[in-house]
Amino acid sequence: MYPTALTQLARGNPFSAPLFSIHKVEEPPQTLNGQKTRRLAAAATAEEGDSVEFGSQKYFLLCGLGGILSCGTTHTAVVPLDLVKCRLQVDPDKYKSIGKGFSVTVKEDGVRGLAKGWAPTFIGYSMQGLCKFGFYEVFKVFYSDLLGEENTYLWRTSLYLAASASAEFFADIALAPMEAVKVRIQTKPGYANNLRQCVPKMFAEEGVWAFYKGVVPLWMRQIPYTMMKFACFERTVELLYKYAVPKPRSECSKSEQLVVTFVAGYIAGVFCAIVSHPADSVVSVLNKESGSTAVQVLKKLGPKGVWKGLVARIIMIGTLTALQWFIYDSVKVYFRLPRPPPPEMPESLKKKLGLTE
Repeated sequence: MYPTALTQLARGNPFSAPLFSIHKVEEPPQTLNGQKTRRLAAAATAEEGDSVEFGSQKYFLLCGLGGILSCGTTHTAVVPLDLVKCRLQVDPDKYKSIGKGFSVTVKEDGVRGLAKGWAPTFIGYSMQGLCKFGFYEVFKVFYSDLLGEENTYLWRTSLYLAASASAEFFADIALAPMEAVKVRIQTKPGYANNLRQCVPKMFAEEGVWAFYKGVVPLWMRQIPYTMMKFACFERTVELLYKYAVPKPRSECSKSEQLVVTFVAGYIAGVFCAIVSHPADSVVSVLNKESGSTAVQVLKKLGPKGVWKGLVARIIMIGTLTALQWFIYDSVKVYFRLPRPPPPEMPESLKKKLGLTE
């Protein structure tokens, strides 16, 4: 048995690896109507009134729908800010600041110019949301089944990181074509005014490569972003219910739970923006310039240049992430999907650590 002080310290550190030996526990199979029930060990038994089984194909599909609604709508809503942010990254001498960027854009293109790129934004980020949230739930269950109940609890932060990174790998492949089109429309005035004009023009000039040359920088930007987005959100929710919310989650109303979701989402979004901003700057410049590589763009921008537009991106990503989690969780509430509470230490692990008699 470990000393009480050391055990308490280990339990109190939200991002630490376990300080004790991990043993794989063989769990008896659970069945429902003759089919194996897949469930995160940290999840409680599904509440009465849930419309689908946790971990079922329908559950994953509805989670993907939640991802489409949360990512497609929110990214489209902030297209004006995203446009100014992109232009600030690729031409800082002209646009200088967020305010200057808005005024120059309106002066040159009118108010309608602020909506440039909305169509590829909506399509691209809807596809990304489908894969990001849908596959995250799939990989979270898959990795949890591999780890077993006790190890899932002990290594839950690593599980969140691995599941989100795996999901984002596929999400970026779905996003890359429309992201390239969006940036080309927004950052090259006169090149194309809309999706219908831009796609055939890019294909004629560079072929299919034009739509996927930014996928590696996208991985560089989005995978760290998504790992932070999901892991920070999951652990922040856990900490909020433990230290900030005055009553257990089970006693909170659905509205109160969604408020916690929004707050945790905003906190996660601020960290997301910071860790992914340098790669975002590279993607913006890369998709503007034909024939450039990520390494060439990185050298051109330099250590200071990659941080241009950070304030705008913190505002945008913080708000986006909070709204995305809020919408995603609202979709789960609307369709009565299982929403497991924050994880608790399994009884078997408590006994091994001497925390219960």
